Amino acid sequence: MSTTFDSGMVSGQPASRSNSVIEIAGFTKEAAKYSRIFDFLVVLAVITLFAGAIHLHVMLTVGDWDMYIDWKDRQYWPLVMPVSMIMFPAALQSIFWNNFRLPIGATVAATVLLITTWIGRWANWWIWTGFPFTEGVPSQVIAGAMLMDFALIVLRNPLFTSIFGGFAFGFVFWPENYSAFAPYFVPVEHQGTVASVADMIGYTFPRSNMPEYLRIIERGTLRTFGSSVSWVSAVFAGFLCIFAHYAWWYLGVFASQATFLKNNAFVMSLMGLKSDAGISGREV
Repeated sequence: MSTTFDSGMVSGQPASRSNSVIEIAGFTKEAAKYSRIFDFLVVLAVITLFAGAIHLHVMLTVGDWDMYIDWKDRQYWPLVMPVSMIMFPAALQSIFWNNFRLPIGATVAATVLLITTWIGRWANWWIWTGFPFTEGVPSQVIAGAMLMDFALIVLRNPLFTSIFGGFAFGFVFWPENYSAFAPYFVPVEHQGTVASVADMIGYTFPRSNMPEYLRIIERGTLRTFGSSVSWVSAVFAGFLCIFAHYAWWYLGVFASQATFLKNNAFVMSLMGLKSDAGISGREV
């Protein structure tokens, strides 16, 4: 005798169709309940692990430019940050699109990264070390991620999404963050020397373990362009993001197709499902 599961409407489907799916899967009412709890825990674990992974990736690759306000210069910050921060959003965009046809992967990744970064700044910088929030205001790429998802919706092709969406992601990084960081670029005079507000904050809160941080990093050949140096960096960042997006898109395709555990009878029994042999032996 098969056990039915009366749930009214499940996932927007009629009760009869839901009962048929549950019966074919071999679910009992108790198994269906615990399966939903298990799905919730899996989603929560995946979000937590992904948030930690993308935050760790950004901190290891561009940590100085994102952690210290006096390192957010007009030359290297608009160039280095988006090239690194596009990698995980591109991979997650590929996974969401190829498996679920949801064009939200990049936006989800950017939002999770910003939330995780602010939690880290509050816990590590303010609570643990006593640094003010003005010393470690994080960058954000939500606008660029939304443009990248929009390009995927319109173009529906990974190559053209990389060309147009990837370029937009890198190019808009500077203007989307400028409104938050513009006050820190204001020049001030300190002991006869002109410095920015960001530099003054860096002088006040030095990182004693690395003395080389006590310097003006806004130096280099790109300063020859004068005030247009930021847009030169933004264009070059967009160009590099094209290749970064395309590479990480297919890395996401590979990761979503990998098999880590065989779906054998023992594993299915742990999840409350019948084995393939049991399902094939059922009388329909």
